[in-house]
Amino acid sequence: MSEQSIVQFTQKQKTTALVIGGTLGALVGLAGAYLLAQNAERDQKPVNISPGEGVKLAVLVLGLLRSIATLHE
Repeated sequence: MSEQSIVQFTQKQKTTALVIGGTLGALVGLAGAYLLAQNAERDQKPVNISPGEGVKLAVLVLGLLRSIATLHE
């Protein structure tokens, strides 16, 4: 059995990670909204996301979060 070292983040590291993660999340969200709006303008159709598409997006986002959570393992 191997020993695992316990690594703890300092408060400053946690704050930095949250600020960077929040900023990146906001930028990705803005980029997604921009692309959605551009497609709607180009096609001259209103944005209409079905419940099925919403569920697909939610599953994709949860999968991404799970991958990020297990990145350090």
